[in-house]
Amino acid sequence: MIKEKNNLSEKEKIFVLSLIKEGKTIPKEYIYKLAKDDEDVFLFWNGRNEEVTNVVLPFHSIEQIDEPRKEIKKKDSPTTLFEVDKRGRQLKGWTNKLIWGDNKLILSSLLNGPLREEIEKQGGIKLFYIDPPFAVGADFSYDVKIGNNDVTKKQSVIEDIAYNDTWGKGISSYLSMMYERLKLMHDLLADDGSIYVHCDWRVNFYLRLILDDIFGVNNYRNEIVWTYTGGTDRSKGFQQKHDTIFLFSKSENFLYNPQYTKFSESTIKRFNKIDKYGKRYKENRLSDGRITKTFMKEEGKLMPDYWHHNILVVSHSESVNYPTQKPEIILYKIIKASSNEGDIVSDIFCGSGTTAAVSEKLNRKWICADLGRFAIHTTRKRLIQVQRELKNEGKNYRAFEILNLGKYERRYFLKVNTDLPEKDQQKQLEEKQEQYIGLILEGYKAKRIKGFKTLHGQKADRFVYVGPIDFPVTKADIEEVLEECVDKTITKIDVLGFEFEMGVAPFIEQELEGYGVNLRLKNIPREVFDKRAVAKGQVKFYDVAYLEINPIIKEKSIKIELKDFVTKYTQDDLEEIENKLKKGGSKVIIENGNIIKISKDKEGKYNREILTKNWSDWIDYWAVDFDYQSKKEIINVGKGEDCKEVWSGNYIFENEWQSFRTKKNNKLEFISAKHTYEKTGKYKVAVRVVDILGQDTLQVVEVKV
Repeated sequence: MIKEKNNLSEKEKIFVLSLIKEGKTIPKEYIYKLAKDDEDVFLFWNGRNEEVTNVVLPFHSIEQIDEPRKEIKKKDSPTTLFEVDKRGRQLKGWTNKLIWGDNKLILSSLLNGPLREEIEKQGGIKLFYIDPPFAVGADFSYDVKIGNNDVTKKQSVIEDIAYNDTWGKGISSYLSMMYERLKLMHDLLADDGSIYVHCDWRVNFYLRLILDDIFGVNNYRNEIVWTYTGGTDRSKGFQQKHDTIFLFSKSENFLYNPQYTKFSESTIKRFNKIDKYGKRYKENRLSDGRITKTFMKEEGKLMPDYWHHNILVVSHSESVNYPTQKPEIILYKIIKASSNEGDIVSDIFCGSGTTAAVSEKLNRKWICADLGRFAIHTTRKRLIQVQRELKNEGKNYRAFEILNLGKYERRYFLKVNTDLPEKDQQKQLEEKQEQYIGLILEGYKAKRIKGFKTLHGQKADRFVYVGPIDFPVTKADIEEVLEECVDKTITKIDVLGFEFEMGVAPFIEQELEGYGVNLRLKNIPREVFDKRAVAKGQVKFYDVAYLEINPIIKEKSIKIELKDFVTKYTQDDLEEIENKLKKGGSKVIIENGNIIKISKDKEGKYNREILTKNWSDWIDYWAVDFDYQSKKEIINVGKGEDCKEVWSGNYIFENEWQSFRTKKNNKLEFISAKHTYEKTGKYKVAVRVVDILGQDTLQVVEVKV
């Protein structure tokens, strides 16, 4: 419908209406005239949408990490941030948040959900720094070093989809992605808060216009230019040696702490006199013969908006081998300028975790997020290192927790109304049960079968059981499936699940032979909910990894030994790679739990060398929770007055001890430190392993001390 007030002539109105009736495209010049009457310039692109996501999904805490402090301070001590327990671990107070998932859903849930109240109690988010993707061709893949060889871990399908959503239609889809997220950040930002947006020549002019549109031209504060050596050299044209960082505030009343740089040696020499108070000054002789004094500012000169810092190279001491990692000095300047101690800083494209690391060192609270599993794992290891450094220096640090959106994200993908009470959501899930099973089977390339009590599908000669969307597959579920297999003389079965009950993998190893059934446990990937991934046949269901642990018990003390790790992870098609390999070439691939170097000599003969010689080559990180079921996971469900705390049915993994590889130290410990229980009795011990590809495996055993 065309509004009465517009800049179209009568002839143009008739023409536009005729195009609408015929379903034809309206020329852009007419769209601009219709869009905004009171603006000289209106920002428009194909796909622009003023509406933003307002979904609220509860956050699940999957791990809490807090290095025990050396000394237990009294809770009323002025140097203590919060109350701690006898082990020196944080009991209460704000915990920093590292969130894995789609940052659009994360921002919407932070903005509209119960966590918003907790954020507001801390003064709100004072600072957003983001370093979003700004290069067409960028992806989430990364290299893993095995001995002297590198193997590329390809981006997951969910990451591939995110990349296609960002760049699939060129710059218009990128602008739509950034516009919605920037609007959500603007709404979430404290009134006196600021945002820094890091970009380069590819998108800086687009992002400046979007920021003007959302934050307002009057709230533009600075265009910071980061210059560096390294980077791209060009044979023609000036060398491209800088990035751009835009600074916008939410309002005119914004938090800003002036930053200073040191005076040069030549400037200091000009202030060559010192008064009785030790202040440096220079004398100025006026035309009438009088002499005045100009004192040199002790803090230095005000910092300009151009900064020179070299980009990080692999050999740099800060480097964590993450492709887009930025120098910490840049974040030091930004965080000091636009926040105070105790304020919340956020980065929703956190990458290697530089924002979180610097925030922790500067005694800021932080909320960071990323879609990439490797980014979350890299940040986790980096923040543990920061905690250790601060601990050794006798400084305070906060616990941090790793969150995701869990089963509620799966409900959202299935189009269940997550605003409804839990009872009504369950009813919707029941109504969508057949749709859900069909969706999983389609992703698994299996056909639906009828007439069975537990089995849902068949793929070639293997039958398929689909686990529930909301709950782990239990030993009882598997026993029921096995009984039907024996009854129907079925010898091959695949069990698909989002999660598996603790102890299922060892149960399968120990009990399966008695049934005479070949059973495989397979993880259902998040990508199964994306029709594009399913249509392209890109969804991969990986075998559940299995680890073996040995509790070493002495009276009330225990150590945990990591003894074995088995994975069937497959990324590449070995035969396909061999067929494409040129003579004299080689490639490192991942196939059926092995990392293999394939070489083709000049005569066309192949050589396969398995690089993962030992199970331990697969381990990047492992951690232990010595009393796993001591802390229930309580989540907030619902909105506003209807919001309530409920037990999710899961427990929080409290990371009490860990060993992991770093660039400086590639060695692992395989026996944990000793843990002593206060009382004798039975305890559940949980062990989490993250392999070199970022895949996560959790196993629980019961011990008696």
